Amino acid sequence: MSSVPDFKRKAAQYHLKRYGVGLLFMLPWIIGFCVFVAIPIGWSMFMSLHKVAVVPGGFKYTWLGLQNYRDAFLKDNVFPIELITYFQEMILMVPIIVIFALLISLLLNQQFPGRFVYRALFFLPVIFATGQVLSELFTQGAGDIPFLDQYNLEPVVRQYVGGELAKTVMEVLGRVVLILWYSGVQILIFIAGFQTISPSIYEAVRIDGASPWESFWKITLPASVPFISLNVLYTIIDLFTFPLNPVLKHIKDNMFKVDTGYGYASALAWIYFGFIFVLLALVTGLFSRSMRLKGGRP
Repeated sequence: MSSVPDFKRKAAQYHLKRYGVGLLFMLPWIIGFCVFVAIPIGWSMFMSLHKVAVVPGGFKYTWLGLQNYRDAFLKDNVFPIELITYFQEMILMVPIIVIFALLISLLLNQQFPGRFVYRALFFLPVIFATGQVLSELFTQGAGDIPFLDQYNLEPVVRQYVGGELAKTVMEVLGRVVLILWYSGVQILIFIAGFQTISPSIYEAVRIDGASPWESFWKITLPASVPFISLNVLYTIIDLFTFPLNPVLKHIKDNMFKVDTGYGYASALAWIYFGFIFVLLALVTGLFSRSMRLKGGRP
């Protein structure tokens, strides 16, 4: 009978040692997460509930509760408009970028001489056009599309989409260059996804007489749904951290104002994060449901 407790004790020691080794390897990441992520996030939430004033000895905190969050919608005349406008632009930009990346990846996945060079060319903007470099390019007018002003397309857009959406559509058309600059990673993800499809499947449907168009709709596109969802999520996060994002600029401007300061800016940042989180949750739920239905599960 004494062998049973000894066996359980040794099994517990084994599992403790096994998981302890795993936690030991994770310890640098855990420390880094706590120091550089968890503590700043908690501190930001703390400041969003206070009026933060800079005093000679450091910071002075005055408890406000949810007042900063109410002021963001009731007193700030700029933040709600910029938030809604930018969300409208991104809702249009995200599918354009993902569809463009899908089409280019289909072309780059074909067998032709020098395709490695073309893949590198589409990925180069991801390396160079980031952060301050991208800001400088737009400041110098490199991101503008001249034909929009030359041919006066705004009245035509207003005629077909209406006055409410015309401004948003024109903003999206004015950032067409971003489609090239912000599609490099998505193209690579799609190309990697295409490699997971067995060539024997294409050979089988080709023998059955299926055309390339039919094989795309019946094989390539359904197999790419997980990668489409991944690219949609990546594109949303990438665009909402865009260096020239007017919402982020408004948040940064309020950080250094005397009447608002760090507390109000932190509240704006949390509201912005909440909107993005809800959008990501909706997209994730939509793609999860579609993949469950595809798999025949309710």
